[in-house]
Amino acid sequence: MIRFGLRLVLAGGREALTRLIVIAAAVAIGSGLLLTTLAGVNAVNAQLTRYASMYPNASAGDADPLWWSNRQDYFHGKQIIRIDVAATGSTAPTPVGIPSTPGPGEYYASPAFRELLADHPADQLGDRYPGRDLGTVGPAALTSPDTLLVIAGGTPDQVGKLPNAQQVTRVGDSPALPEATVNLILGVIAGGLLFPVLIFIGTATRLSAARREQRFAAMRLVGATPRQISMVAAVEAAAAAVAGTAVGFGLFYAFRDPLASIPFTGMPFFPSDMSLGVLNVLLVALGVPAGAALAAQVSLRRVRISPLGVTRRVTPRAPRAYRLIPALLGVAVLVFALGYRPESSDGQTAIFLPGLLLIMAGLVIAGPWLTMVGARVLARYANRPATLIAARRLADNPKAGFRAISGIMLALFVTSVAVGVITTIIANRGPAPIGSTDAGTVTTVFDEQTSSVPDTLFAELRAITGVRSATAIRENPVVTDSGEVGVIACTDLPSAYGRCADGASVIEVPMGLSRWRESASPATVWPAASLTLDDLQRLPVGAMVVGTDGSAAAVERTRTVLEVAFPTFWTGPNVPGDFESDFANTMRGWEQLANVVIVASLALGGCSLAVSVIGGLTERRRPFSLLRLSGAPVRILRRVVALESAVPMLAVAAVAIGMGLLAAHLFLRAQMDYTLVAPEPRFYVIVVVGLAACLGVIASTLPLLERITGPETARSE
Repeated sequence: MIRFGLRLVLAGGREALTRLIVIAAAVAIGSGLLLTTLAGVNAVNAQLTRYASMYPNASAGDADPLWWSNRQDYFHGKQIIRIDVAATGSTAPTPVGIPSTPGPGEYYASPAFRELLADHPADQLGDRYPGRDLGTVGPAALTSPDTLLVIAGGTPDQVGKLPNAQQVTRVGDSPALPEATVNLILGVIAGGLLFPVLIFIGTATRLSAARREQRFAAMRLVGATPRQISMVAAVEAAAAAVAGTAVGFGLFYAFRDPLASIPFTGMPFFPSDMSLGVLNVLLVALGVPAGAALAAQVSLRRVRISPLGVTRRVTPRAPRAYRLIPALLGVAVLVFALGYRPESSDGQTAIFLPGLLLIMAGLVIAGPWLTMVGARVLARYANRPATLIAARRLADNPKAGFRAISGIMLALFVTSVAVGVITTIIANRGPAPIGSTDAGTVTTVFDEQTSSVPDTLFAELRAITGVRSATAIRENPVVTDSGEVGVIACTDLPSAYGRCADGASVIEVPMGLSRWRESASPATVWPAASLTLDDLQRLPVGAMVVGTDGSAAAVERTRTVLEVAFPTFWTGPNVPGDFESDFANTMRGWEQLANVVIVASLALGGCSLAVSVIGGLTERRRPFSLLRLSGAPVRILRRVVALESAVPMLAVAAVAIGMGLLAAHLFLRAQMDYTLVAPEPRFYVIVVVGLAACLGVIASTLPLLERITGPETARSE
């Protein structure tokens, strides 16, 4: 029967060949996306593993220890990772990615950082890292090709006094970081992309199912057993799936390098990171054909009843409203979280994750009922034949109408939640606004007490073009309830940062001269401190604040001067929002990933609908032919087909986006006490363009209608 099934596939005429090509193409696209998804997850895991190698844990062993200290710096809002190392003996380990441990006054730099050094004046960046450049840090130590990393050498005494200094005897074997991030990525991609892929493959393998059922029923009449019919069906589906899977592997390797360069998660991958494990290859190479064969067998369940079973078709029972219960329970769980939020992250996950999963499952379960309700409403208000026919057909079998677009619903829900949360977090925790006083303020908070700052440093800072003020803020001996507060003399307060309270000579101010999220303003009034000017001079300096005009050159030159003057700080001089800017860029990478999922899911949904339309036209060629013979114009039949596909898709998109934004709002209110900020217009543009592309794919199948519904079709059948 295997040989007979292959003969039907390869020598079954034009219809069999067309079905083979369409199914193989669908499986190729689906399996290629599936391989890309699996490789992307492996790439993220590889990134996190290399990131962990930058932060080894203190260890002891037989080898000489290596002093290791991590510090952070920023340039134009991008984070620079600086690793200071010092070998204590000949057997000390060598950091990953470099041939030997640098000595005092030597350093290695990542390729991206070397480009920065070459493209900018030394007084903006290079002077922070004086010494001899030994070469390039290799990819084994870099999270991404864009990673800005410096590995600098020093003496054991120098490195041992740096912040977070520790001795290590092993490097490069730290555990991957953090598992929750990988799980999040896997959840977003799996929920938003894999489901549409599987729907696409399943829809394609069911192409012309009714025509095959009739053929197989005829084979039953001449003596074929149910097992033989199942074997033939499985061979037909598996043959096309095997060919499509092979093409999918070719597509993946052909486009792997360009895909790796796209910063889906905020940073690009190395092409080698987009790798496939043996389990991944076996999962796709064996799982996709096996799934296609299973789908083909399931589609023949009616033929197995009897040889005439295929002719006994009845309208499926209408779905009931109880299908809404899981989605409503999910919303109720998120509403419950507004008043009850566990302190531990595990407890919060135990509430939020089940709520989101319930909504996701509930949308898929409720989809057929929503399709039926929408179709009945459409039928009630229909005033044209095409609208009435399409609505009645959808209402008769809403499960079939919803099946091809269920992936779109799930993908749009997941990405709407992600985009809503990301947009709101960026709005509440993003960098200082461009042009604000904060955006031009460079602050250095001292890690240890400093009795005074030399006057030469003030003179050097004020000589920089674009610097408007330089202020030393001293430690406040009085503990306050408003956080870390320093003190300065009223005469030292720059006018851009506010004014003193009436009668005050010494005032209390934040260490950065402004509170985070409350931009500095000349109208701000700072309260008086219970200190005299003589008391003030005896206090240690806690921070340096330099006001600039906000230009990148002035900010970076100021940062360089301060770093050279105070080289042992854990975090370099920063502008309010440096960390937030880096964080916002990462979040925008996640948002970009969500947009990619939207585009891919809508493209897959459009293809699934197109395949479904082709299958429906093939199965209904006789009814449509009879309608044409009775006088129905082709344009009405085209309108019927278009409405059957477009109406459920647009309704599902609206419901999914609405539920996604509602879930995002409830999550944000419960977890962070934020109010949802509406996604940027580009989100809606992407959705609208994607839906329009889906409609275009559906429209491309409509010319087939006229060719297969001519009078000869009704005559021959």
